[in-house]
Amino acid sequence: MDDRKAGGEDVFALLRSVVDVLESSHTLTPSGAVVQYHDPLDLETLLDFKLGDETSADQLMDLISKTVKFSVRTSHPLFFNQLYGGTDPFGLAGAVVSEALNTSAYTHEVAPVFSLSEREVLKASLKLVGFDDGDGIFSPGGSISNMYGIVLSRFRRFPDSKKDGVYGLPTLVIYTSQDVSRKIDTLSMYFLFNYFNRLLVHSQSHYSVTKGANWLGLGTSNVVKIESDARGKMIPSKLEEAIRNSISEGKIPLIVNCTSGTTVLGAFDPLEEIAKICEAHGIWMHVDGLLKSCNMAGATYLFQPDKMYDPSYDSGDLSVQCGRKVDSFKLWTLWKYRGNCALGELVDHAVEMANYFLDTIRNRPGFRLVLDEFETTNVCFWFIPPRLRDCDETEDWWSQIHKVGPALKKKLVESGDMMIGYQPLEHRNLKNFFRMVVTCHPPRTKSDMDSAVGLIEKYGNQL
Repeated sequence: MDDRKAGGEDVFALLRSVVDVLESSHTLTPSGAVVQYHDPLDLETLLDFKLGDETSADQLMDLISKTVKFSVRTSHPLFFNQLYGGTDPFGLAGAVVSEALNTSAYTHEVAPVFSLSEREVLKASLKLVGFDDGDGIFSPGGSISNMYGIVLSRFRRFPDSKKDGVYGLPTLVIYTSQDVSRKIDTLSMYFLFNYFNRLLVHSQSHYSVTKGANWLGLGTSNVVKIESDARGKMIPSKLEEAIRNSISEGKIPLIVNCTSGTTVLGAFDPLEEIAKICEAHGIWMHVDGLLKSCNMAGATYLFQPDKMYDPSYDSGDLSVQCGRKVDSFKLWTLWKYRGNCALGELVDHAVEMANYFLDTIRNRPGFRLVLDEFETTNVCFWFIPPRLRDCDETEDWWSQIHKVGPALKKKLVESGDMMIGYQPLEHRNLKNFFRMVVTCHPPRTKSDMDSAVGLIEKYGNQL
């Protein structure tokens, strides 16, 4: 039988070839460009994306090599573009194992080791955030995780909604902060905190809350954005006022979505004050991620109660997906190797480098901070080109500053030297500013942070 049809290729020779490509391209090392940028039309001429006829092993390796060549190297120390960074080598080792075994995490039967390693990761994570007991699951991302929180709050308040739907329910309201208009790329692992039914959302909160209100049939008009203070924190008195307004309108406050580290300004909502308000009104409090199942329990063809092991080890009932990649094994692998102290040191080092960057630009010509201090490793700032310095800060001047972010990023990306994100906060009337995000991987040095400052000045001074 043809190996191509039977899947009998020399897998390890193939994998060694792929590793050689990754190694020769310095994918996981600090040398070289962050990205070799090409627009989509150019990429379509550089790589043969069309599917149909078979291709040779050499041609496939050439495509893999080009894929690596033209992709963003998130492990480069000058990649500051997102809230994620490079690859932990031990997490990568776990990923290779989990992909090779190609199983799903829904039952202990088909994922015996992975189900136990996930339980341990969840147990250790619960301990880190102060819970003696709880339940949880890994989900594919923040959007789905936040939707889990909304579903849980609805189920807690109206348990019959699982079978009857939302048709007979009153108007439910979600509350969240106004300052989070963009995606928060946090750990896709969420736990149960407790609490209730209109969706109240902080203005700095995850945009997926609005998406969740749409997808779950609550309606985006029932997402109430709560005013935040100058540092991006939800104002508890404004939350209390919004809840009372909803009740006076005959609506049911369902859930308050709090944020511990907003996307842009990195603000932490005052959780204790918000918790007291939620408890007083019987509202579910979601702290940027929680998880427990209230979905249809008992897909009996998967979750038979008479299995030869305790079915509580199965996690498929907790997930809206049922089938699920064993992503937790990557975290378990690196956590097992590094341990709590080393992981803590990685975080401490990231904070140290963010503070170093903050101190470097605080009084540097051309740089202006959005806030004086930041609570996380996000540092937000404007860069003012020489031609715009010492000018009257009129509306026209700010409109020109607004254009600096896109223009400067374009130069940085096209050169391949660095990637950094920018965004406005329109409800605060803040024009486009840069958001430096210092992650744990790769661990940055002061030299890396100095290079970032130098590159911003080099290209920014040309604008």
